[in-house]
Amino acid sequence: MPSTPTPGITVNGTGHRIIDKEHRGMRIYARLGLVSDEEAKQRLSLELTRVESELLRKANARPRFADCAARYLADSRDKRSVDVTAWHVRLVIPYIGELEASQIHDGTLQSFIGDRHAAGVTATTINRSLEVVRTILNRAARVYRDDYGRPWLEGLPPLITMLSETRRLPYPLTWEEQDRLFAKLPSHLAQMVHFAVNTGLRESNVCRLQWTWEVAVPEVGRSVFVITPEAFKSKRAHVVLLNDVAWSIVREQRGKDPIWVFPYRGGPVATMNNTAWQRARREAGLQPARIHDLRHTFACRLRAVGVSMEDREVLLGHANHSMAGHYASADVGRLLEKANLILNREQTRTVLRVAIAGASGLWIKGPAKVPHQEKRAHLRLVSP
Repeated sequence: MPSTPTPGITVNGTGHRIIDKEHRGMRIYARLGLVSDEEAKQRLSLELTRVESELLRKANARPRFADCAARYLADSRDKRSVDVTAWHVRLVIPYIGELEASQIHDGTLQSFIGDRHAAGVTATTINRSLEVVRTILNRAARVYRDDYGRPWLEGLPPLITMLSETRRLPYPLTWEEQDRLFAKLPSHLAQMVHFAVNTGLRESNVCRLQWTWEVAVPEVGRSVFVITPEAFKSKRAHVVLLNDVAWSIVREQRGKDPIWVFPYRGGPVATMNNTAWQRARREAGLQPARIHDLRHTFACRLRAVGVSMEDREVLLGHANHSMAGHYASADVGRLLEKANLILNREQTRTVLRVAIAGASGLWIKGPAKVPHQEKRAHLRLVSP
């Protein structure tokens, strides 16, 4: 194809001019048709200006929040909380993902907050999402740099205002409530909540429970799970005792995945507090019940059957000392007997609940007869 006096412009056999040129790493290509050489040069000049503008725009462009979030999740991939963080990121991305980091503030988050409120989400849960946004922006300002050494977010991010929270008190489940709620859950989630209410494990530890943590204890005829310090909240190793129900669940889960005890679609479950849990809770009329209340239920039932505070602390992982180095000792068998006591429904029937309703004062609702007083804090004895 013959060239013209202007580099980058050629003429084909039919006399049509074509622009085919590389400029600063970007290719410019255009079929111009039957135009004069002067017209072709003008078009090439316009294309070169367009390329320069695009390069300048890219050089001055600041990373979007989606870029910052992707970098943060990549940096956090080894943290046990990364799945929950990723869940919060997925919630906010449709609202602020395309905004530059410098454009995010209370105002640009209002649509997200409003939609979450409308969906019935608590202020506490919304605040967890806002905390993730705040953490990512801080990382973009303090750590992340572009090819020119500039921070992804120049200056500190604006303070993102947290919503006012009403502290929710523990809501241990009665047996009747447990049966009503758990029956509405899909099978994989039902296994997990049954395991949680029989071990007292926190949500993150149930979701990411691994087979490599399993240790056989021949003296008691079953295994325990020894959670590593970096995976447990108190940063100490914790031995998970498996009562008869928890042990039966472990046996059912064996062989489903080489790594995770409770797998879902090839990986660990991100959170038990998902739409299936929230729907079941709503249908069962148990909106106050949270995933963490499974742990409260376990503790409440241990107390109801007379397990000592010291033993309760060990079973829940509150104790300052650890059994992790002695999981083949006689203590395991003794504590396993304690953990099995909670399976006796007759001895774990009464649940004591404390609810704050307004001004000071108490009333007990249950076996005792005390005059009703509105807008008072109250203790509630509940029997199924």
